[in-house]
Amino acid sequence: MPTIRRTYVCRIQNHSQVAGALDDHGWSASKLWNVANYYARQQWDETGEIPDENELKHELKTYPKYKGLHSQSSQKVLEELSEAFSSWFGSDDDRDNPPGYRKRNYYDNDGNRVHEEHPRSTVTWKQKGIRHDTKHGRLRLSKGKNHKDGRDFILCEYQAPPAVELENIQQVRAVYNSGKDRWELHIVCEKEIGAESPGENTAGVDLGICNPAAVAFPDDALLYPGNTLREDKHYFQ
Repeated sequence: MPTIRRTYVCRIQNHSQVAGALDDHGWSASKLWNVANYYARQQWDETGEIPDENELKHELKTYPKYKGLHSQSSQKVLEELSEAFSSWFGSDDDRDNPPGYRKRNYYDNDGNRVHEEHPRSTVTWKQKGIRHDTKHGRLRLSKGKNHKDGRDFILCEYQAPPAVELENIQQVRAVYNSGKDRWELHIVCEKEIGAESPGENTAGVDLGICNPAAVAFPDDALLYPGNTLREDKHYFQ
């Protein structure tokens, strides 16, 4: 039976208890992004080539910042950086810039850097880093090695949207909502859908590169842009 992935935004009920741990992991994700970004830029300057995600994972897996997250979460950060570099490298717009660093520097009156701050980046847990307690509405999210202080996981009590039952969870994303000054969980579930019987009309599909698909209907048309496809790839991997 065909399946579809749906994302549900859930409120964290015990936010005060888990906010500190989520902050630590969000900052670790930013720092890993910056370290990998620096390495990729060095390789670009020295060889003229951008390292792919496999090289990034191989080179950075022993780096302390890599251990600030669960291994799959660290891999996801590097995959997103690799995709960002690939998009920049393949762009034909001279105004585009390579992926930036995730930090803000502060300087004194003499121009010396005195402080830097890192944003709380989104942290993604895949299935190996997730344990779902359906009975009590809780998620156990594995901590990175650097943050295991007597407990190996972050225990989040969640509130799902009305009439939503979370099943077949594929990934959990902890997303910091700066407007609300709190974390929330974006939970991706895989659901089976019934196959619909084919209709009487036909559609023509033109496959491309920048725009992967253009679909023509008898009285309408649909363009699926490449940037949307890349966003979906980032979100659901």
